[in-house]
Amino acid sequence: MESEFGPKDFISMMPDNVVNNILHRLPLQEAVRTGILSRNWRFKWTMLSEVVCDANFFAYLIERRGENSFGMIASRLLLHFNDAITKFFLDLTLLNVEDILHLIMFVSNKGIKDLTLEYWTRPHVNLPTHIFSCLELQHLRISGCCFNPPSGVRGFPNLLSLKLCCVEFGGGDLGGFITRCPLPEILKLDYISYSGSSVKLAEIAKLENLKILSFPLCHLEATSSCNVFELMGCLPKLQELSLDFQDYNLTQGGAIKQFTTAFPDLKAFKITSIKFGNGIMLSRVLEIIRHFPNLQTLEFIAVQQADDPFPISIPIPNPEVEYNMMELESVEFRNFRGLENEVYFIKYFLACSPSLKKIHIVWDFKLEPVEQLFHAKKLLKLHRASPVAEIDFGF
Repeated sequence: MESEFGPKDFISMMPDNVVNNILHRLPLQEAVRTGILSRNWRFKWTMLSEVVCDANFFAYLIERRGENSFGMIASRLLLHFNDAITKFFLDLTLLNVEDILHLIMFVSNKGIKDLTLEYWTRPHVNLPTHIFSCLELQHLRISGCCFNPPSGVRGFPNLLSLKLCCVEFGGGDLGGFITRCPLPEILKLDYISYSGSSVKLAEIAKLENLKILSFPLCHLEATSSCNVFELMGCLPKLQELSLDFQDYNLTQGGAIKQFTTAFPDLKAFKITSIKFGNGIMLSRVLEIIRHFPNLQTLEFIAVQQADDPFPISIPIPNPEVEYNMMELESVEFRNFRGLENEVYFIKYFLACSPSLKKIHIVWDFKLEPVEQLFHAKKLLKLHRASPVAEIDFGF
């Protein structure tokens, strides 16, 4: 369309909210390049409140600038942002310690609310203590770094979600640090390396708002063989739960502790590093599952027992367990080997889940095709309470 003064410049006339919407959908390097569109667009990209410096961003810098200027270029870009940066994703892998310090210092003064830091090479880099001055943080995700809260650190009073994956946790007091973040609805501690004092049940119990929890049980204080049940009793609002049994030892002594109430809000349950050759562990897990009446998705990731390359199946205690009806819709078994106890669990879920749609089985990589076929035929013959339930086999 043309006016009496010539064609209209629609690009320059776009309102800021439309421009912002466009820029937030572009990779950072492409958002910066929009400055060539017109004089009016030259610094539009500085309105961004969400910045992503990921592997693709640094690959672009390598292609255009060489391999020694990552931190300097990223720092110069960020200096153009005058407004708050509320969300920041930073891949630390190609940055040196000084660059990391400068970038964390910068965003700590920008009102950051959502921060993701990733570092996937070894040795892991130590995060600068400036991260603990980001008191407005609501979401923090750290992967593959050394996370060392100094003694007496205030914590993150506004944090709603904390996710630590493959992190070396220093600081000596994981439970104490967690309690200094009193508001989280999401807490995920996956594959963390930690040699300090164990997390106490009382510390977990203070997180009254938790809806999603992923926790390695080996870091839980070993007050008794029933502490898994005590942990669950502290968190009645949970909707999703993931428990890692790696290096977690259970003993036979004592009766299995019963829950006093069911947990109707819990919809998803994931069990990692479960040993299907350990009848004690399985009895505890089954007792937990039976108290989740509205559970919809369930996932098992099995691990082979380190002290027995070919573990012998151990019958699950209390063979007269009642088949309580469940709301399960999806079940997944990973590293399935066809042990007697694995078949028992599948038989149980098929029999007590009238709403079940699929059981997905991922074979253990050591299982030969002939063995896979044998176990598949056996499982496909099992009775199903659901008329639409399927058993799907994959890798």
